[in-house]
Amino acid sequence: MTSGDRLTAQELQTAILAAAGLSNREIGQRLFLSHRTVSSHLYRIYPKLGISGRAQLRTALDALRQRQ
Repeated sequence: MTSGDRLTAQELQTAILAAAGLSNREIGQRLFLSHRTVSSHLYRIYPKLGISGRAQLRTALDALRQRQ
């Protein structure tokens, strides 16, 4: 991940909740966002982390934490 590809604070929160297994609606309720906004965040998060889907989020976030 390059410096231009860093996750925003809201994207990071979204990724963490999605990795924990919450649905887009549940994430939206916790972060006071619509489920469509959550979906949009995830759409931008995946390429930043070099993954293609929700199932890979936990591994990608663990790798991100280890690099920091």
